[in-house]
Amino acid sequence: MIPLYLDPAKVRIALIGRGALALRRLHWLRQGGAEPDVWSDHPSAEFAAEAGSNLKTGLPVHLMHYHAIWIADLPAEISDALAENARKANVLVNVEDVLEQCDFHTPAVVRRGRLTLTAGTGGASPAVARAAREQLEAAFPKDWARALDEIADARAALRASGASFAALVDDARSRLTAHGLI
Repeated sequence: MIPLYLDPAKVRIALIGRGALALRRLHWLRQGGAEPDVWSDHPSAEFAAEAGSNLKTGLPVHLMHYHAIWIADLPAEISDALAENARKANVLVNVEDVLEQCDFHTPAVVRRGRLTLTAGTGGASPAVARAAREQLEAAFPKDWARALDEIADARAALRASGASFAALVDDARSRLTAHGLI
């Protein structure tokens, strides 16, 4: 597996689904800053309400407009056809809980402000990824968010003054130590 972080401001994302799994994925995408196009031929009331104005009724025909697509809560024949069409359009696809239909896997995530930590098993066991996420949550308290903001501001000032890479690293480590994080 090759872990990547996608910038939702630069990557077009679609979510195609109907119910609880699609709703869970919509929340996950939004926590990462994405506002995906949401497609559904038969959305649950809760999914439709949460998707709001991003909901497009029906199933997408042209997938080449997207870089990555998540599919959840659809019958296998529909999700398989969508996944095949996505691949033909050179679009990465993830079909929730169908390992053989996934070009990528969705990791378990811990967010501490701009610090994002992930755990993934390549789809082998979401339960193990979740357990790892829980360990990360315990190991990285919420104070990391404040410390990172301070370090980012200091880094910008240091870079503007021509500081070396080693000076940037030393400053970051010193600030993490001052915050009691390392």
